[in-house]
Amino acid sequence: MKFCYPGIIKKREDGAYHVHFPDLEMCEAVGRDLDQAIENAKEAERNWIELELMEEEAMLPPRSELRELSIREGEMVQNISVNIRFMEGYDE
Repeated sequence: MKFCYPGIIKKREDGAYHVHFPDLEMCEAVGRDLDQAIENAKEAERNWIELELMEEEAMLPPRSELRELSIREGEMVQNISVNIRFMEGYDE
């Protein structure tokens, strides 16, 4: 199943990139460059969703629309999607 949440990306003073997901509480990632930050963000998003789905009363938050997000100067937003397989050997 495909999941997609917006990530807010900002370049830090040290040149690394930080990504956080406003819809996924405490879900963040860092990378030395933009590509690595996005890959790390995908892993963080996948882990966050998988943990939430393991809860007895799992309830994923609704996805914010990009136009609804408050973006500060120096930030950019990108939808970041991940595919999660629920059953071994099952492809959608």
